[in-house]
Amino acid sequence: MRILHLSDTHIERVDSPGSRGADATGSLRLILAELRHQRDVDAVVVTGDLADDGSAEAYATVRELVGDFARAMDAPVFYTTGNHDERSAFAKVLGSGHLGVDGTDRAQAPDSVRAAVSTVGGWRFVTLDSLVPGKVYGRLGAAQLDWLGQVLSTPAEHGGTVLAFHHPPIHLDLSTTQPVFGLRDADALAEVIRGSDVRVVLTGHFHLQLCGFLASTPVWVTPGVVNRIDLTTAPGTERAVRGASASLVELGGATGPMFHTFHARDPRAHETVYELDEERTRQVVARHADLD
Repeated sequence: MRILHLSDTHIERVDSPGSRGADATGSLRLILAELRHQRDVDAVVVTGDLADDGSAEAYATVRELVGDFARAMDAPVFYTTGNHDERSAFAKVLGSGHLGVDGTDRAQAPDSVRAAVSTVGGWRFVTLDSLVPGKVYGRLGAAQLDWLGQVLSTPAEHGGTVLAFHHPPIHLDLSTTQPVFGLRDADALAEVIRGSDVRVVLTGHFHLQLCGFLASTPVWVTPGVVNRIDLTTAPGTERAVRGASASLVELGGATGPMFHTFHARDPRAHETVYELDEERTRQVVARHADLD
């Protein structure tokens, strides 16, 4: 099973440089063009923050660009929500988020959340909805975790289950912001997937590449398409730089899972998009550190 994993496209209704980097649509076009030579791709997964403004027009742009790319690969696409997404607009354009090669919706999602399940080559793909409206952090909630437990109670036909959502259930201790902005009910998720056939958890949100474990299951955080976070800054500060990125995830076989990161060739790569000093970073963390 070969999966191309993208995240954090942050497309807007009207392209503008904004605070996340120059031309989000251009960044998406650039990384897709770089990935066009990949072969034997079984699925494309895009883990949230598809739209920066939550507009239907932004989702239509993502669907067109990623859909055309995936169609050339003969691969279905699985989309999840992120904290910048808006559920009703997401559902209007992307339905359950599970779209076949021909663009048709291949699953059903409850009205309240965008969680869905479908199968590719015997592998089960489950997308979850970690969006908490108005918040930067994520939460799955008891109802969604109960549903996931029911899904996982029956093993997949072949290989196992791929679990995808936006907010990582892991973080780097050296970053001040990540524990505040990640998944708040990671421990509850760990209890659900422990001993199940979940082979990998795919997430985004942090705009950097990161790998860890949750309940002995590999968790992969793919870097953002619109920009990436540069961790070479001084402790307590944050810097985002230009550089559209994506990942290849290979499952199965004697050495799987394996993760590889692609960085688009951009003549302005590594240019600073924004930089927060220690005081500004502290203010951002304090504003989003509520526990409700």
